[in-house]
Amino acid sequence: MSHEPNALAQIHRQIMWNRLIAVVEEQAQIMIRTAFSTTVREAGDLSAGIFDLHGRMMAQAVTGTPGHVNSMAESVGHFLKKFPAATMRPGDHYITNDPWLGTGHLHDLTVVTPAFHNGAIVGLFANTAHVIDIGGLGMGPEGRSVFEEGMYIPIVKCFDQGRPNETFFDIIRAGSRLPVELEGDIYSLCACNDAGARRLTEMMAEFEMTSLDPLAQFTPAELARLSEIAPEVYERAKRRIDLRAMEQEREACEA
Repeated sequence: MSHEPNALAQIHRQIMWNRLIAVVEEQAQIMIRTAFSTTVREAGDLSAGIFDLHGRMMAQAVTGTPGHVNSMAESVGHFLKKFPAATMRPGDHYITNDPWLGTGHLHDLTVVTPAFHNGAIVGLFANTAHVIDIGGLGMGPEGRSVFEEGMYIPIVKCFDQGRPNETFFDIIRAGSRLPVELEGDIYSLCACNDAGARRLTEMMAEFEMTSLDPLAQFTPAELARLSEIAPEVYERAKRRIDLRAMEQEREACEA
């Protein structure tokens, strides 16, 4: 891609960027299809995205809520502080609901999963979802402290190279009124990240990419180009679909 003419390279990057957005949108849709909690399946109270190895968000799914997108983006850096990218292995999944690390409140679970291509870690998939029950008094005003609201999960590894952390899941099941649903939601969050990682590998192979670094610079480059636009008044063409309004506008112009 570096030997392509500049205009062609820009088109190529835009195609790959759109493909990356499609990858994370599929990630979100898989979560909706497989989640147990109605807050995810019916309300879409979730977010999904891909991050570079510095914890910076590269793309987010169209499906989801802005609040979860922001909290998810904030939390990934905290995962990397505890589990650096160099220590991650294929099949690892990490989870937390720590509200001070970005998730908002205890009902919001965030899962981070490394993605590998040709044996090397190339990025991180993350998601946040609001689960139905996390134990305790819940998110209402009855709880006087975070410890009364439910189970407080620090950043831990819930899957180790594809093997579930049974101690973690024993604690999760014991602390929830809906143990099957909660465990199912966690499996759903991990599965959708795995699906995103597989799609990313397919994309990188198709475009002969060895790293996501060129795409990671796409957004800053676009922002820099937008900042170069002169602060003037720009007129644009308007397309109307109200035929009656169009006819009235035409008659007014002729008069």
